[in-house]
Amino acid sequence: MDELTQRERAVLAFEARPWRARGAKDAAIREELGLSPTRYTQLLNALLDREAALAFQPVLVNRLRRVRDEKRARR
Repeated sequence: MDELTQRERAVLAFEARPWRARGAKDAAIREELGLSPTRYTQLLNALLDREAALAFQPVLVNRLRRVRDEKRARR
């Protein structure tokens, strides 16, 4: 089975946290994960397509997939 790396698990755990302000989240992405917000979003979107991510955090991944699909449908 496809295993998640520690970094991938950290990205999912980070995304599960509630954020009130985009700026605070962006700063935390840089500080805690050592990634730019753009790279973080790229990694997160790639994770959403992986079965290992779904198995690790099914509620979060399904919610994020729905949000992503809704955004794509509006374009």
